[in-house]
Amino acid sequence: MRRLSKSIARLSAFRSKSSDAAAPRTGSLKALSDFGTNPGNLKAWFHMPARRREPQAMVVVLHGCTQNAHGYDEGSGWTQLANELGFAVLYPEQTRSNNFNLCFNWYEPSNSRRGGGEPLSIVQMVEHMVQLYQLDPSRVFITGLSAGGAMTSVMLATYPEVFAGGAIVAGLPYGTASSIPQALERMRGHGGPSTAILADAVLNASPGVAKRPTISLWHGTADHVVTPANADASLAQWQAVHGLLGPADTTDAVAGHERRTWRDADGAIMIEDYRISGMGHGTPLSATGPDACGKAGPHMLEAGISSTRRLADFWGLATAPARSGASAQPVIKGDRDIRLPWAEKAHAKHRANPVADRAPPAASVGKVIEDALRAAGLMR
Repeated sequence: MRRLSKSIARLSAFRSKSSDAAAPRTGSLKALSDFGTNPGNLKAWFHMPARRREPQAMVVVLHGCTQNAHGYDEGSGWTQLANELGFAVLYPEQTRSNNFNLCFNWYEPSNSRRGGGEPLSIVQMVEHMVQLYQLDPSRVFITGLSAGGAMTSVMLATYPEVFAGGAIVAGLPYGTASSIPQALERMRGHGGPSTAILADAVLNASPGVAKRPTISLWHGTADHVVTPANADASLAQWQAVHGLLGPADTTDAVAGHERRTWRDADGAIMIEDYRISGMGHGTPLSATGPDACGKAGPHMLEAGISSTRRLADFWGLATAPARSGASAQPVIKGDRDIRLPWAEKAHAKHRANPVADRAPPAASVGKVIEDALRAAGLMR
């Protein structure tokens, strides 16, 4: 309970410091509507640059708690870079009716499985954008901060065939928690399933998928909201999934920060891991100099390195590969089943995630925790 009290206090402080992070709805983002049945009750915003690079890639960006799409976009600089390089950007956005603090509900079983909830809403947005603008379905990437980073883990586990790569920024591994108390404990680096169980959670979330996305991990070494132990757990999870156990193939310094990489048998980098020296909880950016991108603010942190630009480089967004022949299929009719080449029908049945400690807390303990969360303004 003392650990949980500390986590609640830190989350309350995070909420207070981030109160102005949800910027007004201005700028270049446009609302995306009629994208599907939207079982997760999310909003969607997007940006299409005037100069397109064919075939056109897309980056899906998930904001953190207390943030919205516009605020995160201003800080991260994704549309700025999209205008430079010619790719599309999609911003799913949480609603207060789902979560009072605008956190994606990554720890809820109903919102962390394939075929329903917030993950299906996000996939429906992706499908609609790909079909509407004839984007390249083989070049869709996803990234997110904090709760958005944890939801990125969910998306990479539950719909790996949709995403060519993903970046988890100050997030948590998939399948590490299934309740608010567990989520708070894991954020502090306490408890959690073993690496073997975490790897099985990913594999069982989307059985039968042959190819898994590339993974980029970003975490501040001084993060006290979501401790770096979560980056360690995410790294171990995806090393096991990709079969790349053991030490890194390369370790070097990028703008003064450690970067490690793991390569497959063909020499392609499948996992990269950045540890941003001395940085707290947030997205690392560089607001000045030749790599300037984005704007510093609450949890958008000046670190002398732009994660946005580095991810664009890692994903090859400055290049335009030849078309492979894959194209979006006619979409969405009737119950709006998923009809892109890389997706199954939305109503298919899927197995539950094998998290070891899913037993709910005792009612009396749960009530105490919920009362504390409400008092901190972190739960309705």
